[in-house]
Amino acid sequence: MKLPKTTLILLLLALGLGGFVYFYEIRGASQRQEAQSQSEEIFAFTEGDVKSFTIKNQAETLKFEQINSKWQMKEPKDTPASNASVAFLLNLLETGKSNRTFSVPTTQLAEYGLTQPSSAISITLKNAETHQLILGKPDFNRTYLYALVDPPAKSKGNVNVLLVPPDFANAVNRQLSEWESSDNSPK
Repeated sequence: MKLPKTTLILLLLALGLGGFVYFYEIRGASQRQEAQSQSEEIFAFTEGDVKSFTIKNQAETLKFEQINSKWQMKEPKDTPASNASVAFLLNLLETGKSNRTFSVPTTQLAEYGLTQPSSAISITLKNAETHQLILGKPDFNRTYLYALVDPPAKSKGNVNVLLVPPDFANAVNRQLSEWESSDNSPK
């Protein structure tokens, strides 16, 4: 039995398309998910690993330290810190994910707001390791912020810029009263 020429062409196209779908969707999906999950994590520490942190923004510098499992603001006031505000920031640092990472020459960092950053968070862990997150401008549609993680001291080459959620700006750009514990009333 001889198949017509158009039937044979359609059969070969269907087999080719089926092979493409198999290799791209089924076999490639697991590889894409693995690559995506590896590149998304910003930091590899937990909230419990953090000993102290400092937030520097254009208005002020805030320093916090964990003393006897309680958070204490050290600068600009020496007062107990708001557990909710500190927990929100530390949870975001632990679980925060980057949408995308791209390489940029250090000469172009000003375009992303990273030479005069809106905020910088310096974290010291209990094992004396230090980390830094520098927040720059929002992207063109304001869905992400440009950020640098643990930037090199002096670099003339390229640095990796991340896109992080705007929740980071919400976590650090608070009124001083929001960082202070509401339990400061005399008893």
